[in-house]
Amino acid sequence: MVDKAIDTGSEDMLAEVKSGVAILTLNRPEARNAMSAGMNQALQQTLASVEVDPDVKCIVLTGAGKGFCAGGDVKGMAASGDGTVGERTIDGAIHEQRVHQRATAGKLFKMPKPTIASLPGAAAGAGLSFALACDLRIMASNAIMTTAFARVGFSGDYGGTYFMSQLVGSAKARELYYLSDRVSAEEALRLGLTNWVCEPEELAEKTMEIAQRLATGPTVAYRYMKENLNRALGGEVDDCLDLEATHHIHCGQTQDHREATKAFVEKREPVFHGK
Repeated sequence: MVDKAIDTGSEDMLAEVKSGVAILTLNRPEARNAMSAGMNQALQQTLASVEVDPDVKCIVLTGAGKGFCAGGDVKGMAASGDGTVGERTIDGAIHEQRVHQRATAGKLFKMPKPTIASLPGAAAGAGLSFALACDLRIMASNAIMTTAFARVGFSGDYGGTYFMSQLVGSAKARELYYLSDRVSAEEALRLGLTNWVCEPEELAEKTMEIAQRLATGPTVAYRYMKENLNRALGGEVDDCLDLEATHHIHCGQTQDHREATKAFVEKREPVFHGK
């Protein structure tokens, strides 16, 4: 197996291949790896590349520093005053959102190779969706998960509602989405949202131990296993991704979303008005 660096096209994401494992690192540690346009594009490009790379047998998605991924850049949304559309039409924004979602979370979920999310810290919003899109998850004991969307007046994106419902059931998924409470690593393990929890200093080693087991395993069988398991879930993930994209864009036009992002920056509780 060939070890090599991968050019992601952006400093916001790093990637390399070690012993058959592609390690993709979201790299905005100063922002807890919140998504940027460059990171999103780099993730799309790199996932497409590793999917067809014969040297890659398993993919690990992780974050630099103390976080996994904080989701969308809320401060940027607040500064723009428009969380989803900008200069585009509503229909144009929805189409673009659908493309981004399918090329990232959808790609992780359908990738014909095992995928692992390694969480050194918080996975929030879209960041949680990316983690749940992976086949397996491992968390540092001090990491947390939160849907976070209700706090900023969004309904959810990147397949989180689909993945969460499959993992914990509809009733618990509704609780976690509506209330947006933090879920500790211990609670995530109990709920089945993560497969393993380890001490922070052991995370990288434990992740690679699991990844290399998969990289040296029956990769053709894994591909068919994954297809079988995904088919067994029932409903199509693309249908969920497309519906989420529509709702996400519309939520970004609400007064509640604008108030929530403003309150986030001002470090106060938002006052929602239901419009």
